[in-house]
Amino acid sequence: MYTFTYETPATLADAAQLAAAGGKLIAGGQSLLPSMRLRLANPEQLIDLAGIAELAGIRRAGNALAIGAMARHMDVARSAEVRAAIPALADLAAHIGDRQVRARGTLGGSVANNDPAACYPSAVLGLGATIFTNRREIVADDFFLGMYSTALQEGELITAIHFPIPKRAAYLKFKQAASRFALVGVFVAQTDNGVRVAVTGAASSVFRHTALEAALTRNLTPESAAAVKIDASDLNTDIHASAIYRAQLISVQTQRAVARMVG
Repeated sequence: MYTFTYETPATLADAAQLAAAGGKLIAGGQSLLPSMRLRLANPEQLIDLAGIAELAGIRRAGNALAIGAMARHMDVARSAEVRAAIPALADLAAHIGDRQVRARGTLGGSVANNDPAACYPSAVLGLGATIFTNRREIVADDFFLGMYSTALQEGELITAIHFPIPKRAAYLKFKQAASRFALVGVFVAQTDNGVRVAVTGAASSVFRHTALEAALTRNLTPESAAAVKIDASDLNTDIHASAIYRAQLISVQTQRAVARMVG
């Protein structure tokens, strides 16, 4: 690794001040540290958020779950609040990576990184969550801009994410065997305003599938999802799967998610 300095602020204000001065924020480090080891990233200063108590915690906030940015995947998976209110979110967290990743990786770190195959962005977008930062609130539909790109500005950090509690929801992931990232993951949520369908792993960034949403809002059945033709033209082709294969997976995983919801 290159030489860098390491800061451990105890408050959000201290972390924000260091970030504004150009330091690199680190949450769980599951993406940043491997990038540094490969010399793909060379931050001069790391700002570890692990010691900031106000960034942790999971609580009910009206008709939503407020989850701190530093909540680890393991915390979300085991939380009684999450399992009672949004069991699909707890199930998603329980199947991220392996045990070591779940013990270190964080909600805020994953969402801020916006890996094209990460699981959490699909839950944020599928549930229509709101991302709270040290400066503002950002609705999920405005947050994810592209591959590893979000609406976060320089020095801005996520403090919490509020997930509206749906009528019912499910997440189905077809894993890439070696990495356990989603080759295709589909989060389906039935809300008061209709059904939302968010897809991860299939394109350059997480996205909502409006045709599936329209069909499932009319009739929430696996047959309705199966009747929707999935366009492969904007999907990824790589060493793991073709765009056509990913299109088929979107259809199948959506059907399975709906079957789990209504079954």
